[in-house]
Amino acid sequence: MYTAIGYAAQSATAPLAPMTFERRALRPDDVAIEILYCGVCHSDIHQARNEWGIAVYPLMPGHEIVGRVTAVGANVSRYNVGDNVGVGCMVDSCQHCEACRSDLEQYCQEGPTMTYATADRIDGSNTMGGYSNSIVVSERFVLRIPASLDLPGAAPILCAGITTYSPLKHYGVKAGDRVGILGMGGLGHMGIKFAKAMGAEVTLFTRSPSKAEEARKQGADHVIVSTDPAQMQAASEHFDFLLDTIPVQHDLNPYLQTLKFDGVHILVGLIEPVDPALHAANLVLKRRVLGGSLIGGIAETQEVLEYCAEHGIRCDIEMLDIRHINEAYSRMIAGDVKYRFVIDMATLKG
Repeated sequence: MYTAIGYAAQSATAPLAPMTFERRALRPDDVAIEILYCGVCHSDIHQARNEWGIAVYPLMPGHEIVGRVTAVGANVSRYNVGDNVGVGCMVDSCQHCEACRSDLEQYCQEGPTMTYATADRIDGSNTMGGYSNSIVVSERFVLRIPASLDLPGAAPILCAGITTYSPLKHYGVKAGDRVGILGMGGLGHMGIKFAKAMGAEVTLFTRSPSKAEEARKQGADHVIVSTDPAQMQAASEHFDFLLDTIPVQHDLNPYLQTLKFDGVHILVGLIEPVDPALHAANLVLKRRVLGGSLIGGIAETQEVLEYCAEHGIRCDIEMLDIRHINEAYSRMIAGDVKYRFVIDMATLKG
């Protein structure tokens, strides 16, 4: 074991604060990584404040990790010291269930081991995330960062990127489809970029008319202000797909009515319970589908990194001194970031 440092919450009501802790010694299949950058995800806030009721303390968030390999275990064959690598939302899974055998570790039937606040499958210790100077991860869950990607900008691809890319691919978005993106935060702006790269006609749904110009800069062809009944009515039965990135409870019914028959509304946020209630007629009468999606497997996460490198896609970020992480959380809740904070881990030494 060796000593690491990071920022963690000691309870649901405590601010994040510096903490010294122990990282495990390398197992034969492990990769040790010096963390250079870590994205800040809205789910980090949910977990730190136990808003999902599953937090384990001390809780050190961070699952959009980019760094450099510093050591490898005896059986590691994929990575060498000095490689630029990433770690996303998972660090292990059972490896033998149907989901894992299908490269869908996020749906592991025994439950994936998440990058933080989950019991390690071997020693039972609480996993600690990327708001720290280092991490040790099995090579099966380490990603290679393409050379052409900007390292800080690559970090959010490991969650915000894969969370939006995976459902667009899975549900079959193709050139010429009409795709609506609900919300333009860290996930939504990536959804616009991916849908556009796939050849779709892309429309942003937003409550804020002020976001129209920015949405078009991100690649949106059209903008609908969702609080305007006339604009929503004009969009009735227009879209093939809706990618819903709104992270809080909202009425799904008006959006469902903008889908064509056989249209698909994809949720990527945990907004339960659905409130107001869903009207079954909005599904049944047009054979619409309400679906969901959770990140992506390791193979698909590597795929999206390569896709971003090929298509010149990056997340729009604001660099963050980790000493300001609590203020950053407040700004995220207020929607005051374009569009993802990325912590510069060099500030841990400041």
